[in-house]
Amino acid sequence: MILATTDTLQGKNINQYLGIVTAEVVYGSNMLRDFFASIRDFWGGRTGSYERIFEQGQQDALKELQERASRLGADAVIGVQLKTDTINLDETGVLMLGTASGTAV
Repeated sequence: MILATTDTLQGKNINQYLGIVTAEVVYGSNMLRDFFASIRDFWGGRTGSYERIFEQGQQDALKELQERASRLGADAVIGVQLKTDTINLDETGVLMLGTASGTAV
């Protein structure tokens, strides 16, 4: 299935718009990862463990988007947008949220 951030597909005709599709993935925090990230925050620099989680969240959201579009009978999703956020849960940790949306065609 084709996923595109554009609203058209070069060399392809869009015959039918099947509607907006969305996908969300949520990852819970990990005490060990949070501990090492806080050390990295103190000294500065990139936090590879969180970068990998955000990347995984985006990939999982795109995969879920494809599956949901496929259930609608789509061959592609256009206008794809990705978003990654964090939700702080006070003392209980952090949730990482990845979302993807687009138009199934």
